[in-house]
Amino acid sequence: MLQTLCKTLLKLMGWKIDGALPTTPQYIAIVAPHTSNWDFIIGVLARGALGHNIHFLGKHQLFIPPWGWLFKAIGGTPVDRRKNNNLVDAVAQLFKADANFKLALAPEGTRSPVTRWKTGFYHIALAADVPIVTVALDFAHKTVVIPPAIKVSGDIAQEMRTILDFYRTIKGRHPKTIPDYSAQK
Repeated sequence: MLQTLCKTLLKLMGWKIDGALPTTPQYIAIVAPHTSNWDFIIGVLARGALGHNIHFLGKHQLFIPPWGWLFKAIGGTPVDRRKNNNLVDAVAQLFKADANFKLALAPEGTRSPVTRWKTGFYHIALAADVPIVTVALDFAHKTVVIPPAIKVSGDIAQEMRTILDFYRTIKGRHPKTIPDYSAQK
């Protein structure tokens, strides 16, 4: 019933889905470009329409009353970015603890323009041995674009260039420049 509702809402809003999520029990879906609060709404509706139980990480401020219960109920886990934690290892452990764990992340980490993307999703995928699914919210065509999953090899420079090149073909609600890959300093 939820899946039908989500499909109907997307259709009423004029959105369609091009592609499919993998049938593998685990993956990391990266969703970009992240330019608007509408990204979350479209993403949650697409997740529901596709019938996948995908978790997400969110800034801890989202999980306080009055809405905190809702974000937890729809698969959210709070992250306090003020603390210095080893988030990559912690999330890799979530994959090891749950054979059906799926996670969605926004690699930009913000709606504002950035000069480099966070690469934690890549390191999590490598540590947990799960594929990366690039999911794009193309507002120009009102399409959620899902190409085939990427099995990471450890060649982060090459694979990040491929990922970033894909997202350069997508227009967010408020278009912004997708940066080139640069290794962490």
